[in-house]
This record gives sequence, C-alpha cells and structure tokens, in this order.
Amino acid sequence: MSLARALYRSRQFFRSVGASLSAEDRAEVAHRLNAEQQRLFYAMTARDQRHCLDVFYALQRDGHQDPDLLMAALLHDVGKGPVRLWHRVAYVLIRALSPRLLRRLASESGWRRALASFSEHSRRGAALVEATGAPEAVVCLVRLHSGDEIADDPRAALLRAADESC
Repeated sequence: MSLARALYRSRQFFRSVGASLSAEDRAEVAHRLNAEQQRLFYAMTARDQRHCLDVFYALQRDGHQDPDLLMAALLHDVGKGPVRLWHRVAYVLIRALSPRLLRRLASESGWRRALASFSEHSRRGAALVEATGAPEAVVCLVRLHSGDEIADDPRAALLRAADESC
C-alpha cells in the first residue's frame, strides 16, 4: 500500500468514528429516495450512511445533477450489511497485502462472512436496490461502482472516483 493510500485510509477511518447525520442530510435522503430505499439506507451503519452522503455531496460539488447518479451515490454501499469496524480494517489490510488471500478467506461462515460481504457488496447491493424499484441505471451503477469490471457508462467512473475520494 502506498503512503498516499495509507494516509487516505487513515483519514477515512478517523472521519468515520462518531459519524452522524444532520437534519439537512436526512431531508436530502427523504427527498431523493423512496420509502424502501430509505429503509436500505438507514439499515447501513452510521459510518456507511455518512460515507454515502459524502460521495453524494462530492458529486454535487463537482456539478453533477443526474438523478440516477446521485441516487446511486446514496445507495452504493447498501450491500455491505452490518459489519463491525474491525471487519472493515481487516478487509482493507488483507486486500492491500494479498487480494488472492482475501479471495481464499472470504466465505459465508463465521467472521469470514464480513470479508465476503465487502468483496461482494456491489453485486448484493444492486440486487437490493433493484428490489426497491430503482431505475435500471441506478442498479447498474451500484453493481459497477467497485471491483474490476469496466463499465460502458461514464457515470460509473464518476461514482467510483467520488467513492474513492471520500
């Protein structure tokens, strides 16, 4: 892991501690998401809710107003599920050290389930978002926002870049 990446991850970690939402944040979520999508959003950890809103606001600051892109920003991490902070740290460290080891460790049993959840969160999130009646473009953006798959939709690259910067 490069020094710049380590510093980014450190900042991300410390920002997430004590994450909370303001009344304005909650109003934005209510305005942008239907009731089922809000349920998914609020089922995420406070840290992931804050992160998704930060990605949303970063895209807005950059002048992006596409409603599908902004909805995907709010929902892009719903597939992670309820994971603990140490799971998140373990995932980042193992992924940086050896993606191959991460693939071997990620499974559906015990503590390894959290690693699988992170590894598969884009695919899982897309299925959850699709079940809420979200537009197909939003489902696609959630599915493509992380991982190695190259997207034809330039909005996927915008979402990925904003996700990695927040």
